Amino acid sequence: MDLKLQPKLLQVLENQTFRKIGGVRDIKVDVRVIAATNRNLKEMVREKRFREDLYYRLKVMVIDVPPLRERREDIIPIAEYFLRTNGAGLRHRFRLSPECRRILLGYHWPGNVRELKNIIERAMILSDSGEILPEHLPSELVDGSSSAMSTQTMSFGSISLEELEKNHILNIMKQVRGNKTRASKILGISRLTLREKLKKYGLSEDSS
Repeated sequence: MDLKLQPKLLQVLENQTFRKIGGVRDIKVDVRVIAATNRNLKEMVREKRFREDLYYRLKVMVIDVPPLRERREDIIPIAEYFLRTNGAGLRHRFRLSPECRRILLGYHWPGNVRELKNIIERAMILSDSGEILPEHLPSELVDGSSSAMSTQTMSFGSISLEELEKNHILNIMKQVRGNKTRASKILGISRLTLREKLKKYGLSEDSS
């Protein structure tokens, strides 16, 4: 958080009031604030990059969550949780193959849980059978590379974002047997948007 914004947050925490931009009166709030960071705030306080008073105001109760690579026993349960939540309403029950489990456990996860979530979503898009195989994972996992997935190119491996979306829509349409109402609900878009995307990618509306 920028140093100029920190006093404003401190004031809200201390006074439990804030004023809207362009507002003329203070608004009283009664909220619980949960703050999260991946920075060393103690060090930032020493370097004068984080206000000491705000640091101690926030530090009422601290929960330390180690990075995923330091709690490997959580990798498979978290991956299976994403399979269940992302696969709700689909025809397949997605599952991890034994080799895929081994690969996930052997990776160092520089992007933490968010990277795991993205990789599971990608694998589900690519899997037609419901079983997640090594071939559905990015090459850096399979090869044991230490490089993280690029978030700048907006692609996974050699698959572009548009191709991923097309495959995902096609997979969902197959799962729901062409039911556009169910498909749009699962995809989180309107029926009109779904029809436009089907037309854009040259997919038939039954996609069976």
